[in-house]
Amino acid sequence: MAVLEGSDLHREVEAALDTLRPYLEADGGSVKLLDVTPEGVVELALLGACETCPMSSMTLRAGIEQAVKRSVPQITRVEAVNI
Repeated sequence: MAVLEGSDLHREVEAALDTLRPYLEADGGSVKLLDVTPEGVVELALLGACETCPMSSMTLRAGIEQAVKRSVPQITRVEAVNI
């Protein structure tokens, strides 16, 4: 069962992602929040240039995951999901 979209946790993760989106968009990419699991796993879709970028796994781990975990300590990890 997913964390409800209107929940505080979902909003906190979305707010953390909003701080990162301008940087991703500057390179032609973006990110979409798909789900937050009860275990604290954030599932994202990488969009635009981020989908095919060879550095996307580094961006995900070193950039997105660290920023989200710093802003929302309940998050345990961030995963990219193909949609």
